[in-house]
Amino acid sequence: MELHVCLAIPIIFFTAWLYTAYTIQTRIPTLRNKAIVLLIAHPDDEAMFFAPTVLGLTRPDLGNHLKILCLSSGNADSLGATRKTEILSSAAILGLRSDADVLVYDNPDLFPDSMTRAWDPAAIASVLASFFAKAPTPAGSGSGSRRKQADTADSARTRGEAPAAGIDVLITFDRDGVSGHPNHGSLYHGAVAWLRLLMRGKAGWECPVALYRLASTNVVRKYMALLDAPLTMVLCVLDSMRTAAAAAGKKGQREMPGRLMFLSDFTLYRRAQRAMTRAHVSQMRWFRWGWICLSRYMVVNDLEKERLVFR
Repeated sequence: MELHVCLAIPIIFFTAWLYTAYTIQTRIPTLRNKAIVLLIAHPDDEAMFFAPTVLGLTRPDLGNHLKILCLSSGNADSLGATRKTEILSSAAILGLRSDADVLVYDNPDLFPDSMTRAWDPAAIASVLASFFAKAPTPAGSGSGSRRKQADTADSARTRGEAPAAGIDVLITFDRDGVSGHPNHGSLYHGAVAWLRLLMRGKAGWECPVALYRLASTNVVRKYMALLDAPLTMVLCVLDSMRTAAAAAGKKGQREMPGRLMFLSDFTLYRRAQRAMTRAHVSQMRWFRWGWICLSRYMVVNDLEKERLVFR
């Protein structure tokens, strides 16, 4: 192969990468001015699986406020205290506003860091309700406050008031959890359980929270890194067209995108890598290097909007 061809290949590759990232950023529908929560199972999930999403949604021009709720400290190797600190550093690298936007709910009895044990969806729904249910509560904490909050929600249902929540969007894993980890898959079921709880007795109302799940792929696509972006982009465009067509006949209803796609350019990709290599130092075993170099989830995310029917 001639020298000029060898030099042209990486130039064409990086040019196509940057152009595609710019096109997705400017042409693909996204979220603006939303209160968003990323629900994860362990510190480092935000960097290993959701970095393109977090980097994409925390762009200042979008006006979003993104928080992370992590349901364990990842204490399987007795490193929970260390990992709580690491997720704060990672979140700062990925663009969150402050440490206060990272919530680690550390209750190993309810949510053990385990490769063999799934978490109870009802318990996850209860935690989500305690953090993000929107109801007037007096100052203070404890069971008395929570009981009044529940009473307020029941009263609202009785009066036929519209359902309300303290957030607009909830993002988490799908039922397969990308890696098959039972803790990951449990988050999807817990998120659905919370939305059903929120909408109990509210048939006919629009759910105030949109649930987006990170799409799991087969093992080939999982390790295609940037090369998976073209197929993902086609799927996202087709789904956006279907959503637009469906929304055309539903005037007066808000309609968020049916699918979100985030493709990091080279600079953002390096930030995602740094969130692992510089923040989550305790987790950087040899096989992590393979993941951060080859996994599509370090550079591209596609999120599907869950379409739930409430009765």
